[in-house]
Amino acid sequence: MNIEKAEKKHFIENEEGKIVAEITFVQAGASKVIIDHTFVDESLRGQNIASKLVASVVEEMREQDKKIVPLCPFAKAEFERKKEYQDMLA
Repeated sequence: MNIEKAEKKHFIENEEGKIVAEITFVQAGASKVIIDHTFVDESLRGQNIASKLVASVVEEMREQDKKIVPLCPFAKAEFERKKEYQDMLA
């Protein structure tokens, strides 16, 4: 499964083109984004998909030199668990 990137979200589609996992974020000024929502369809749960979505956003924001405010409860917990994300916190 490939993670697709759009302007304000990263997502995974199934074979029918339905979004089955996504993480959304909004721009907050010129140098940071706010992760506000993470969703994974029940059929994909337990496969670390949500963690991969957070990692995808972290990677993109690192490349853009932007910081992240993880408001979504899952993303916030992921930032607390992963020390390698600490430099990305706004």
